[in-house]
Amino acid sequence: MQFHFDESSPLYQQIASQLEEMIFTGGFDEGDQVPSTTQLSQQLHINPATVLKGMNQLVDKGLIEKRRGLGMFVMKGAQQKIMEQRKEDFYNDYVKTLLLEAHKLGITKQHLQDLIERGEQDGKINS
Repeated sequence: MQFHFDESSPLYQQIASQLEEMIFTGGFDEGDQVPSTTQLSQQLHINPATVLKGMNQLVDKGLIEKRRGLGMFVMKGAQQKIMEQRKEDFYNDYVKTLLLEAHKLGITKQHLQDLIERGEQDGKINS
């Protein structure tokens, strides 16, 4: 299990994001136990409170759950929740912006579809 940190955001958010990514990509399956706060803090040389804060973000999102005396576990449906959130984020972050810019440029829906198909044909998108 590899974590990569940078200065872009607080450590606890990076921990939460990277654990979420591991859940999404199958690094942790539903029902799997995730490493404990102590294990992660020792492995990453980070304050346990920082690790806990990141993990609590995932608890708040309904992706992992605390089981008293046992640890933290990936909840059923966690991958699907992440997928749905990412789809919503994709729409808000990219599609809305694309449509707004297309409207400003006078690009019609048909022309936009043609551009998407052209991009696929150019091999830029693997479907």
